[in-house]
Amino acid sequence: MSVAGREGGRRAARRQAVILLYQHDVTGIPLEELERNAARDGTPIDPFARALTEGVVSDTAGLDELITGAAEGWTAERLAPLERNILRVAVHEILDWEDIPSAVSINEAVDLAKRYCQSEAAGLVNGILGRIAADHAGVPR
Repeated sequence: MSVAGREGGRRAARRQAVILLYQHDVTGIPLEELERNAARDGTPIDPFARALTEGVVSDTAGLDELITGAAEGWTAERLAPLERNILRVAVHEILDWEDIPSAVSINEAVDLAKRYCQSEAAGLVNGILGRIAADHAGVPR
């Protein structure tokens, strides 16, 4: 598979992970049920999306703590649910996916924020992720 094909697949998987996490965050419906619903609707969960989702769920409190620390006057809980979950996925990638450059994770998150959130969200997402990436550059977890 070409690099472009792989990246396109990861882009779609990131979007899928963010949507699942957003739905879970807002409704409280268990992720397993949301995944079953997606599969029943003809959209099986991409393995990369599942890995991202599982990574975020396994460390939501830790991710939210980092987001709050970098958000300058905001807590993760006060952020809009979609922005919060875009950030969670990207922070998880930055910290736990060494094969993905931080710049790619940040760019993908900013693109999601531009596409699905209010106009100021992209700048907020970029700033928070830039601070977290700088703080954790070269620091293995």
